[in-house]
Amino acid sequence: MTDLNIRKTGRAGRITFARPKALNALSHRMALDLHAALDDWRDDPEVALVIIDAEGDRAFCAGGDIAAVYRAGLEGNHQVGRDFFRDEYLMNAAIADYPKPIVALMQGFVMGGGVGVGGHASHRIVGDTTQIAMPESGIGLIPDVGGTWLLARAPGRIGEFLAMTAGRMGPGDAIHAGFADSYLPEAEWPALIARLEETGDTALIYGATPPPASLATRDLSAFGKDGLEQIVAALEAAGDDEALKPIRRNSPLSMMAGLAMVRAARGDARMQDSLSREYRFTRRATEETDFMEGVRAQVIDKDRNPQWSADASDAHVRALLSPLGADELVWEE
Repeated sequence: MTDLNIRKTGRAGRITFARPKALNALSHRMALDLHAALDDWRDDPEVALVIIDAEGDRAFCAGGDIAAVYRAGLEGNHQVGRDFFRDEYLMNAAIADYPKPIVALMQGFVMGGGVGVGGHASHRIVGDTTQIAMPESGIGLIPDVGGTWLLARAPGRIGEFLAMTAGRMGPGDAIHAGFADSYLPEAEWPALIARLEETGDTALIYGATPPPASLATRDLSAFGKDGLEQIVAALEAAGDDEALKPIRRNSPLSMMAGLAMVRAARGDARMQDSLSREYRFTRRATEETDFMEGVRAQVIDKDRNPQWSADASDAHVRALLSPLGADELVWEE
């Protein structure tokens, strides 16, 4: 378990991402190991709380390690991706439902799979370097790892805006949008961790006044329109080039599906419902979407020039989100 430093210190179970050179990208093995640690500590009387942090100053976790999924998909093996997404989502739900406090300290990049870990903790701390995003529409995927659940609960139309543009949030915006709870200068994190390890008492967590939230004052009314074409038309009428630029760059299918999924998640009673819907898309992603081309362009070849070709029609979105039958992601009650 070299990519995760898992140990007990004082009253705390400690999980530290330990792949700083890879921006602490989350591999399948790491998702399984993290989940196993939580299971081990669930009934451990020595563990009063869990603390999740990361080595390095560039990233808490910049996303899932999807290169292996891509390589297997190229060879026609779609099960590698299916297994990775399933096990990752089971881990995400375990964090959200954990009976003990989980404290996540999220510096630098917190994207995709990183949000799936830190974004569902009970106590989510951000600092000055924090940049949180669900950037999946840029790689032909959808906001997953429970991302649609979080986006659906952001104020106003922030959820649609972030899903479609893959926009990044600093600490103030992350708190405003409901992706974090408190802001604390990162120089103060080691001392807080030490006190939590000693006492196991989350009442000791404190926060400073966060930077202003730019999303709180931004006009996002265009993102309340019915679909991609209508949203683009409204943004063009408003002259919002800042939003139009990423929308013109990202996968049309991913944006259409993300839009539908964020709106559907507003009716979900629990995060597991959102995760099951996300799995319907991601289980099919290596075969029926823009995902392979997006990963090629952004991660493998890095030419940043994806040639999107997947069908972005409403009918295809409905097909991708249709139930999986025996393969549906189901939850133990």
